[in-house]
Amino acid sequence: VARPDAPEAAPAQPAAAQPAVRRRYAVAGTGHRAQMYVDAVLGDHADVAELVAWCEPNPARADWYDARVGASLPRYAPADLERMVAEQRVDTVVVTSPDHTHADVVARVLDAGADVVVEKPLTIDANGCRRITDAIARTGRDVVMTFNYRYSPRNTALREVIASGVIGEVTSVHFEWALDTVHGADYFRRWHREKVHSGGLLVHKSSHHFDLVNWWLSDVPVRVYASGALRFYGDKNAEVRGLGERPARGTGNAGDPFALDLTKDARLQALYLDAEHHDGYVRDQDVFAPGVTIQDNMAVLVDYRRGATLTYSLNAHSPWEGYRVTVNGTAGRAELEVVERGAVVLDAEGNAVLDPSATPGGPAADPVRPEGERLLVQRHWERATEHPIPVGEGSHGGGDAILLSDVFRGPSPDPLGRPAGFLDGVRAVSVGIAANQSMLTGQPVRVADLGLGADLTAP
Repeated sequence: VARPDAPEAAPAQPAAAQPAVRRRYAVAGTGHRAQMYVDAVLGDHADVAELVAWCEPNPARADWYDARVGASLPRYAPADLERMVAEQRVDTVVVTSPDHTHADVVARVLDAGADVVVEKPLTIDANGCRRITDAIARTGRDVVMTFNYRYSPRNTALREVIASGVIGEVTSVHFEWALDTVHGADYFRRWHREKVHSGGLLVHKSSHHFDLVNWWLSDVPVRVYASGALRFYGDKNAEVRGLGERPARGTGNAGDPFALDLTKDARLQALYLDAEHHDGYVRDQDVFAPGVTIQDNMAVLVDYRRGATLTYSLNAHSPWEGYRVTVNGTAGRAELEVVERGAVVLDAEGNAVLDPSATPGGPAADPVRPEGERLLVQRHWERATEHPIPVGEGSHGGGDAILLSDVFRGPSPDPLGRPAGFLDGVRAVSVGIAANQSMLTGQPVRVADLGLGADLTAP
């Protein structure tokens, strides 16, 4: 979606008063997601933060991060989490372990006397929400959620439009997210493909999106109805479409656009292929192999406390990647359209970037679906106008840099309310948890009936 020249992004908020002593950080889970936090501590925030330990059961992954840090940090098994906090005098643990471990790790860290920074999702089920909520109440410790989509300039621009009142009181939102056959397929190769470990895409991926809607509206979800199924990936769908015999994994199998060859990416090879003999985790499973228990097509209807309704859809096998958001109000309408990748076109070696939203390139040459973003605002009885979106540099439109500043230096006053706490995490996963239950029962689910252990209406 082409757009005219936009203003430069506003600079990151001035840092809050810096502490006299650097805070001591440990990382629980040294997979690929940990790198953003490790690099932030080594780089822009080295004056206020230091890495002191890894909590990681796989020695090969810990080795890779030791090499990145340039030092051999103390290592602890998950069973020794409390000992790590005590022995290394840890102030904060960054939790980037698999989703199903979050509740256990977060609660134990809090009880051990440290704060937590946790990657989305907060947890995958109601029991996990209760466990974390109880631990916070018991200890008084702090939990920070890292919802980086809030910091993306295009999403903050829509927040500003809604908050300004220019379209009136919001009556409904339609939110469509398309994951392409590179990014979307990747969730069906790894542990995310098993709902017991990820909560499915409506928890793992869509908690980002539900948090955006909660934040855009400054409201909380109260009732959820959902429908979804596995209609593209998995062995049954492969059989129906006559795909024939397929290799169990992607590495070493050229010429298959759905195969991931770990040897083509030095980081993936080191973190997963060279590490799998320690724990048996295979990162490049065939997306059409047996064992997929998550959905790839999902539709969700959400009622909000103040009366707005969200209609949401997620497709994980689209030929292009991006999203469309329509916000209807009593005085008009706002429309945000984002194309992150207009088509999946493989290079000469059959390789493609796993996550286009994290490493955007320049505008694509495709005149039909060019990469870009556009925010339109149209009041009743008036022509549409294009609302400017600031230009940011770096991943997620420059949003990650501002998020990391908030995480490691403490948030400064923010009229947009971008910094997120544990209650925002509960609100976000509440929709996915309710949606999973609705898909099982075929009935709408009231969020209050989930027993999440927290008052979602609290400030």
